[in-house]
Amino acid sequence: MFLVHVFLLLLEPSLWRLITGSPTDENTRRSGHGEQGEPGHNEHHKDSYSTFASEFLVSRYLSDEGYPFPTAPPVDPFARIRVSDCGVTKGCIRYGKPGCDAETCEYFLSYRRIGTDVEFEMSADTDGWVAVGFSSDKKMGGDDVMGCVHDDNGRVRIHHFYNVGQWAKEIRRNPARDEEGLFENNRVTCRFKRPLYVPREETLVDLHLSWYYLFAWGPAIQGSITRHDFDNPPVSDHMISIYKYEDIFMPATAYQTFSSPFCLLLIVALTFYLLMGSP
Repeated sequence: MFLVHVFLLLLEPSLWRLITGSPTDENTRRSGHGEQGEPGHNEHHKDSYSTFASEFLVSRYLSDEGYPFPTAPPVDPFARIRVSDCGVTKGCIRYGKPGCDAETCEYFLSYRRIGTDVEFEMSADTDGWVAVGFSSDKKMGGDDVMGCVHDDNGRVRIHHFYNVGQWAKEIRRNPARDEEGLFENNRVTCRFKRPLYVPREETLVDLHLSWYYLFAWGPAIQGSITRHDFDNPPVSDHMISIYKYEDIFMPATAYQTFSSPFCLLLIVALTFYLLMGSP
């Protein structure tokens, strides 16, 4: 209650006399009454607006301990990526272990059209950054890149880059909007929208057209991306159109051992040798 008294004192100095009282104030009140107890002209009017406002403030905006109630609205949590929509209402590319989803793939990307925009969702097993590049070929260089970067404050921000050779240069003009980001369980996840069409510019491609998609992720230092650890980052094997919702799975390197033609031929030869035996 001491804090409440101090607060009321700041609002109306005269309230201090009402709370604590003093002999002088008591004598003043007595002198304001006549002999028959009738109020005199010097009686203090207790129903002032400041008294009402102070009591209203205490009853409505202060807790029992005298601290203000929080007024900021809660922040909406990041909506989890729905992989059940892949190939139906949005396109998806998964890189990693067979059967992985947006929270277990080494890299995950989804895209879908919303009016004149394209909404992208990205997630990767990293504490730094995750990105997608739009390329006219399968090589890095001269590519429009959108990246989600985790900084030292725990935030995930959307950045726009342009590949100059093997170096990603950040571009001041950023077409991303409605940005969302999350860093959780050592994964960077984000969601953002980007216009389908932008005025022709070297660093921005027209998403009405089909492009090879380049996939990359790696570490970051103080919110700045550093080079990834891949000699050959994953890339889509064909040009992707945002008008065709595909569900593409790309096995990670660890799961490609027996998928190459040479390995399959070797397995067939060994099997034939074991079944037929030596001559």
